[in-house]
Amino acid sequence: MSNKLNSALLEKAVTDILAYSAGETITMGKKEVTGKKRNFVETIEVQVTLKNYDPQREKRFAGTFRLPAVPRPNLKCCMLGNAAHCEQADRIGIDHMSVEDLKKLNRNKKLVKKLAKKYDFFLASDNMIKQIPRLLGPGLTKAGKFPTLLSSGDDMQDKIEEVKSTIKFQMKKVTCLNVAVANVGMDKQQ
Repeated sequence: MSNKLNSALLEKAVTDILAYSAGETITMGKKEVTGKKRNFVETIEVQVTLKNYDPQREKRFAGTFRLPAVPRPNLKCCMLGNAAHCEQADRIGIDHMSVEDLKKLNRNKKLVKKLAKKYDFFLASDNMIKQIPRLLGPGLTKAGKFPTLLSSGDDMQDKIEEVKSTIKFQMKKVTCLNVAVANVGMDKQQ
C-alpha cells in the first residue's frame, strides 16, 4: 500500500459508510450487504497503521489536532470557575462548580473519580487552574481530564466548540492509532 491516500477510494468509503448507516444496501467485496439504521448517532473513526516504526526503540508521541467540524457533539462539559464564569456557564446551560463546590469534595478520591466520570472534559478559570490540584488531588489528571484554561477574555461558547472539535492521539505500544473524526449525521463534504 502506498503512503498517499487515494482520494477516489476515500470518497467511495465515505459514501458507503453513510449509505450503510442509513440502512441502504452496499457492495462489500463481491457481496451485497444491507446496513442497519441505529437509534444513536454513530461515530466514524480513522485507523492509521504506521509502517517501519518500532515503538520499543523509537520515541512514542502524542498530540492534538483541531478538526473543521465537531465529530462528537454531545460531549458533556463542566466549568470550574470564578463567579463570573459560573454565571456565564449558567446562561448558556453548562454545568459549573465554584471553589466552594470543589472544597465540598474534600479531596475524596471516590467523589473526584465520580466527577471525572460524569463529564467528558473540563474548563477552568485562569485564577482557579492553580488551585485545582490542591482542591481535588491527582484524580482528574489520572483520568486524563485535567481542565483546559479559559482566560477572562475568551468566549466560553467558542472555547467549548474548540475543545469538542480537537482530537487527541497518543502512540502506545502498538503501531495503530484510532481517532474519531466524524459522525454519520454529517454530510459527505464534512
